[in-house]
Amino acid sequence: MNEQQTPETSPPSESTEPAAPAPPEPRLSRRAAWIAMGSVALALGLLWAASDMSEPPPDEDLSSLIAADELEDAKSVGKTAPLDYTLKDMNGADVRLASFRGKIILLNFWATWCHPCKEEIPDLIALQNQYKDDIVVLGFSIDDKPEDLRKYAKAYQMNYPVLVGAGHENVQEAYGPMWGVPVTVIIGRDGKIAKKQSGIRSLEQFDREIKRLL
Repeated sequence: MNEQQTPETSPPSESTEPAAPAPPEPRLSRRAAWIAMGSVALALGLLWAASDMSEPPPDEDLSSLIAADELEDAKSVGKTAPLDYTLKDMNGADVRLASFRGKIILLNFWATWCHPCKEEIPDLIALQNQYKDDIVVLGFSIDDKPEDLRKYAKAYQMNYPVLVGAGHENVQEAYGPMWGVPVTVIIGRDGKIAKKQSGIRSLEQFDREIKRLL
């Protein structure tokens, strides 16, 4: 099952908007935009868009939304991936995205509050085990605290680097637009984006895309 989730609430503090009198949390202005897209329609649309179904839903408006989202994802393919960023992982270590050049990179944008993201984790773990010499899975948490990520990663036995994305909206913008999570960007050994997928993928779909790049 493939879908994408938008946040349910917008906490009331901090903001990236400089003119805002009482800034909300760093991700909140973008989250509001996601919610404005209509979480139910978007989730249903991406469920179809990320699947192998041959027939779209009958609703023309929903089909248009799906087509627009697929078009945005497709625009990224073939572009050089922006890897010149250094982030902290959940344990406080610096991680340079550029250090993984030469490997196939699965850059997975996710969050602990995202249920579809949770469904995807076992497949990402399996892929990291199966292709450990050829790929690296990077879990980019968009707004979770390091202490929460450590607990979560331990509970789910995540075997790949978990990055702290809070405060790094520039990275999300570089790989955007993103209307929700999960979003996975697959980067080839040549450093170019081979696939951008809004919504979750099945293990079989991930495997097929990786094998094309080996």
